[in-house]
Amino acid sequence: MSTDQPHAVVTGATSGIGAAITARLLAQGWRVTGLSRSPPASPPAGYTHRAVDLLDPAATGAALAGLAPFALVHAAGLMRAAALGALEPEVARLLWRLHVDAAFQLADALAPRMPDGGRIVLLGSRAALGAAGRSQYAASKAALPAMARSWAAELVGRRITVNVVAPAATDTPMLQDPARAGNLPKMPPIGRYIDPDEVAALVAFLLGPQGGAITGQQIMICGGASL
Repeated sequence: MSTDQPHAVVTGATSGIGAAITARLLAQGWRVTGLSRSPPASPPAGYTHRAVDLLDPAATGAALAGLAPFALVHAAGLMRAAALGALEPEVARLLWRLHVDAAFQLADALAPRMPDGGRIVLLGSRAALGAAGRSQYAASKAALPAMARSWAAELVGRRITVNVVAPAATDTPMLQDPARAGNLPKMPPIGRYIDPDEVAALVAFLLGPQGGAITGQQIMICGGASL
């Protein structure tokens, strides 16, 4: 395997949007190290898996040992829905730990090791603008643009870009999560859910040479939901 291939670390690499991003990057000639709890059934060429629970800081730190990628994509996530009167503090902590605390740990470890010109992309959500019954989820995703802008300002001198890609309801297994039974996603105005490959294409662009002037931004793929 050529060491000239660009290397990306992708969390949540074996399911949903993370799997789509991984597949697209591999097809474009990247090497990908995937971080998730379960490995793929048949690891493709160019892919290396490191099994880890991102909710465990010690295990995450161990999984990052020796990695110095060109790009980091934090795509791991989960959704929980509940309205006021039924909010559970533990759910808020769970969402925050995965979406925010894990992102802090990942970037804090990997950004100093990245070459100048590297890339960081965090997977956000259109729900960060607010969504009835999803306040805990929305709050954890709303933190990501502030993190991205702060890191972008810190890293701009090294030409490392940091952005958030925020899709509306996307056609992934998360849509069938039983935890969403009481709060089903809204169909975007375009009449269909967002395709994971559409999200992956934007992420790949931001990681590529033409994405080098875009930093500190939250880019929504909302199918008209934000109109």
